[in-house]
Amino acid sequence: MSKMEVKNIRFVVKRWDPKDGRFFESEYTVPVYRGMTVLDALIYIKENIDKTLAFRGSCRMGVCGTCGIVINGKPRLACETQILHLNTDTVYLEPLHNLPLVKDLIIDHTPFFEKQNKIKPYLIRRDMEEYWNPTREYLQTPEEHLRYMQFTYCLTCALCYAACPTTATNPDFLGPQALMNTYRFIADSRDEGRLERIAIIDNPDGCWGCHLAGACSEVCPKGVDPALAIQLLRREVAKIAFGYVEPVEGAKVAPSLQLTEKRITKGPPEFTVEGAEEKLKEFKIPKTIPVEKSK
Repeated sequence: MSKMEVKNIRFVVKRWDPKDGRFFESEYTVPVYRGMTVLDALIYIKENIDKTLAFRGSCRMGVCGTCGIVINGKPRLACETQILHLNTDTVYLEPLHNLPLVKDLIIDHTPFFEKQNKIKPYLIRRDMEEYWNPTREYLQTPEEHLRYMQFTYCLTCALCYAACPTTATNPDFLGPQALMNTYRFIADSRDEGRLERIAIIDNPDGCWGCHLAGACSEVCPKGVDPALAIQLLRREVAKIAFGYVEPVEGAKVAPSLQLTEKRITKGPPEFTVEGAEEKLKEFKIPKTIPVEKSK
């Protein structure tokens, strides 16, 4: 199929009506060209067919995580899902599962972010003066960074939360994103809140509630593996339970820079363009340019 060729695709949208408190379906036919995404199709529908259709979208680049919906039964980002790659003449869209509904394809992320906040998703340090009035960065080697790096790619799009069967059956379960983020900070060499966070997640609604279905890792648009993080988190909990881990002191602060007074003079480079030296003289630019230390 060339870029200019167009194929008509049928879209069936499962929509939530907040006034009547029920779902209903709307069908649309959209002319689809190669490279067109599901978000493009939703925008086409709203601009040309049905202005009442409600959905979310922002960056169109798979960065913000705003446009998450269920596409043909699988949670995906609408902006990253090319329609023709679905290999079907009918595309079925519905709002993300396991979250409160607002209107049509829009859901309320509040429970999702409340659970993330429970695990304290920030560095916890004992040196409060340095923490709030930093003088330098905390030291961390590339190897230490690699321990948790993949888990920092999370968009908080809630696709993993929508795909999780445990979340579907237990509304108190923290969910894969919150548990993954817990391990992300525990594994960070700059953090000193390991015991504090483990006390939050060491229960049936925390890391032990996961059934290891792996659906969270399957749907992550950034290739993050929350199922792996939960397994590693369980290992950390077990180590502490058996007394194998002692409290760890967080990374040290980088030493202060030793600034010295310098006066740098550097002549211009050799001229390689014929006539450039004569042209420079017309602008009366000095041959040496003093550089002082900024105050």
